[in-house]
Amino acid sequence: QVQLVESGGGLVQPGGSLRLSCAASGSIFRIYTMSWYRQAPGKQRELVADITNDGRANYADSVKGRFTISRDNAKNTVYLQMNSLKPENTAVYYCNAPVRRNVGGMGNYWGQGTQVTVSS
Repeated sequence: QVQLVESGGGLVQPGGSLRLSCAASGSIFRIYTMSWYRQAPGKQRELVADITNDGRANYADSVKGRFTISRDNAKNTVYLQMNSLKPENTAVYYCNAPVRRNVGGMGNYWGQGTQVTVSS
């Protein structure tokens, strides 16, 4: 099996920064594009950013210039550096990755989510 575990969420004031991490573990042969999604109360889950395994990044327009996604393939970990945070960034942030397992083919995996609250 494969697990994705997020960390780094919390409460931050507007204008502040947070860094989220998501570590994948288990029977991993290869991890493909890794993504961060978020879901605010009463809203649909939306893509925040994603990054291919060769480092090409893609961002939602609302976070361009403020958020940076990166990954460490040796550690099977993806990061999301969030700067200049706004109250509207408050949401549960989820990590997602399609993974080819050592045995048993492909699977699409989600982390459990980490709460980010931006408030004064």
